[in-house]
Amino acid sequence: MASMRDIKRRRSSIQSTQQITKAMKLVSTVKLQKAKNRAEETNPYFNHMYQTVCSILKRSGTINHPYLKESASQKKAVVVITSNRGLAGGYNSNVVKLVTESGFPKEDLEIYAIGNKGKDTLTRRGYSVVSDDSAVIDAPVYEDAAEICKRVLKAYQEEEIGEIYLAYTHFKNTVSHEPTLMKLLPVEIDEADMTEDSNILMNYEPNDEEALDMIIPKYITSLFYGALVEAVASENGARMQAMDSATSNAEEMISDLSLKYNRARQGSITQELTEIIAGASAIS
Repeated sequence: MASMRDIKRRRSSIQSTQQITKAMKLVSTVKLQKAKNRAEETNPYFNHMYQTVCSILKRSGTINHPYLKESASQKKAVVVITSNRGLAGGYNSNVVKLVTESGFPKEDLEIYAIGNKGKDTLTRRGYSVVSDDSAVIDAPVYEDAAEICKRVLKAYQEEEIGEIYLAYTHFKNTVSHEPTLMKLLPVEIDEADMTEDSNILMNYEPNDEEALDMIIPKYITSLFYGALVEAVASENGARMQAMDSATSNAEEMISDLSLKYNRARQGSITQELTEIIAGASAIS
């Protein structure tokens, strides 16, 4: 059985850790409120952007455009959004699993990493990380998303890659975050969603190439930026939950150690009384 000194030292250590987890929970809560408001404000725009572009392409017929044609390249670009810091439960590992368990051959993937945790893990597992924009996730802005989009679309146009995917965590609410792997290009059109109106071809003015040159980059950039905003909210939500669980677990451990300490102390007092009584009996 551990001594009273050992129990007291361990309890003190856990109490110190508990103070840290409490502070981290409070910080994450404050950051979550700001990130949540931002995600809820921007989410409708990006959802409508995705639906609108898909609707446009459904009605476009066969257009020979660099952004829409099938590529001969088997390479796939995956923009992976994780965090720069840990202590967020399974937040980062769940995003990494989207890539590692996607079924895509490792040699066919080119990783555009946003976040040190995802970049480091995928590098260790032998994936090719061609771009590192980890600083972006600390304070994402639209211009950062546009710059990443520019690089990815350039590789797509030059047929260095044949498909573009986005791996991030969708923010549903404070306690629910959903890891998501989304295919961005080429756009997949679900035949089940086709209606009679879908057979009416889209008219472009002045021409389809010029219109799509403007629409597609905005579409990709909008989804990148929306994913960044949602990822920040999801990260802080996950960290808040993780720190709340850690604080509760620490409380249980402290309670258990306090009980053990009191038992050890009671046993020590009982032993001392027994020794005193035994000594007094021997003298008499």
